[in-house]
Amino acid sequence: MRFKTPLTGTTEWHDLVKGHIVFENNELDDLIIARADGTPTYNFCVVVDDWDMGITHVIRGDDHVNNTPRQINILKTLNATVPQYAHLSMILGDDGQKLSKRHGAVSVMQYEEDGYLPEALVNYLARLGWSHGDAEIFSAQQLVEWFDLDHITPSAAQFNSEKLRWLNQHYIKLADNSRLAVWVRKYLTAHGVTPTDTPALEAVIALYKERVATLVELANEAKVFYGEVHPAQELLDTQLVPEAIPVLRELAGRFVDVAWKAPALAALIKELLAKHNLKMPKLAMPLRVMLVGQTHTPSVDAVLALLPREVVLARMKKYL
Repeated sequence: MRFKTPLTGTTEWHDLVKGHIVFENNELDDLIIARADGTPTYNFCVVVDDWDMGITHVIRGDDHVNNTPRQINILKTLNATVPQYAHLSMILGDDGQKLSKRHGAVSVMQYEEDGYLPEALVNYLARLGWSHGDAEIFSAQQLVEWFDLDHITPSAAQFNSEKLRWLNQHYIKLADNSRLAVWVRKYLTAHGVTPTDTPALEAVIALYKERVATLVELANEAKVFYGEVHPAQELLDTQLVPEAIPVLRELAGRFVDVAWKAPALAALIKELLAKHNLKMPKLAMPLRVMLVGQTHTPSVDAVLALLPREVVLARMKKYL
């Protein structure tokens, strides 16, 4: 069964995003509304569905613009109220091409697995093709208050992964440490690492949260506090140089009875640097490599204070 489309005149509407749109009826086909087996087709189904539910606004992607004149003609034939239409532009990937599965994570659940907070994703997606002045960061409540169709851009929006990472980093900094710890603990457990009470996972998160852009990065930073550390041989060769070894051994000896607090540890390190006329990197970087397998961390005294004394001594002894 086909719908008999008018042969003359135009079908037009004011699109709430794209403005006035006109189609010549003689360019439209007599579309099929029921197949040979009696099942209705998409364009007929959505018209009846919108009419039945009293839909006032149809907001959808602009790949449906060509369907709209057909649906409007069916609605008019049924003497149904024609809703207002708003056709949103497609989202392009980082490479400027239409967003598709080849661009990587496009599932909401995938973003969760990749360590993105929901408020960061909502904030980013809301800002993608819509704006409220120069506001870049806003809460869900502000979005509800500010959102309108007038400020949706009619041109295609381009997905920017770095912008999303920047927003996620912002929200991680603001998030409660105990909330982040729930996600990080789950991630670590799934990867065979069991966080212990010492150090407290929340304390590790507090130290590292401003240095990461995703929760996966945060979890990877945290795992060195709860499992074996295997520094790359190249790092060991470049950092554990002959001039540093005696000072590190002396430092390990002093660690046995020093007060295990960041201020006392910092004071001890400065004392040995002055004694041996060394700059901080000459001692701090090899110390970091032995303890966490990295040359860059938050302040070395803060990292030391989080690790139990016996763990620090065991990891240093392994290489000294």
